[in-house]
Amino acid sequence: MPSLLRHIESCNDAAGLAGLLPWRIGAARVGFLADDVARRLRSLRGAFDVDPDGGLRLSAGDGVEARSAALEAVVAHLAAAGVLALRREAFDVRAEPGSEALARVDRGALSALGVISQGVHVNGRVRRPDGLHLWVGWRSKSKGVAPGKLDNLVAGGVPAGLSPMQTLLKEAAEEASMAPGLAAKARQVSRVSYRMADGPGVRRDVLHCFDLDMPEDFTPVPADDEVERFELWPLERLFQAVRDTDDVKFNVNLVLIDLFLREGLVDPASGDGKRLRANLDPGP
Repeated sequence: MPSLLRHIESCNDAAGLAGLLPWRIGAARVGFLADDVARRLRSLRGAFDVDPDGGLRLSAGDGVEARSAALEAVVAHLAAAGVLALRREAFDVRAEPGSEALARVDRGALSALGVISQGVHVNGRVRRPDGLHLWVGWRSKSKGVAPGKLDNLVAGGVPAGLSPMQTLLKEAAEEASMAPGLAAKARQVSRVSYRMADGPGVRRDVLHCFDLDMPEDFTPVPADDEVERFELWPLERLFQAVRDTDDVKFNVNLVLIDLFLREGLVDPASGDGKRLRANLDPGP
């Protein structure tokens, strides 16, 4: 279905990593660098060693703390040069989404260093006699990313030291005033991933998708400044918004396309359905 596939393709405008330089922590390849960032990192005396294939390897002692301290100095250099803006929130550095955390790095450096970023997205579902409805949030117009766009009920990046479910519980309280007992009923149903060109580097995002069946008498209330309001939409209306408009945040489109396939709004056994499914999680 080309009208849905365009969202997947726009999120994967950097699908190939062949033109980027790999960098490693020990034997683990953890990121990919564009030419400008790679050139800056080569100039940092003592920060990286050069591998035989031309890639870079972090020069740091063993252990997460030593590696994190070395990366903190690297990121401070890039921030001072105006390559990136610090976010003051640490994310884990991993070779694969489920592998061990090798270091921590500021969230603002993930794209510049081409490091995997993980997030959680929750489909807040309400089953009514006239069909399935979904809670959606209107993002604040002051947000730096996708201001004023439609979002999932709950979504957020997985910070250092937390699991996807722990992040979900935290974000549910902060964004939707949801009690832990209700949020904990969410079940992980799928995963989507994409590679998107982003400033000086590439976003290698992995989104853990959860479904949460909610009681009709619960109304989410924004508890921070990220969402202006929540609305309960019939699933068909949301399908039309994704298919026909660009009103939905870019990566939330992928989470919803996954839901449309699972709910049969797009036949998963059809050619279009198989094509969509194959491209939703190409791997980080």
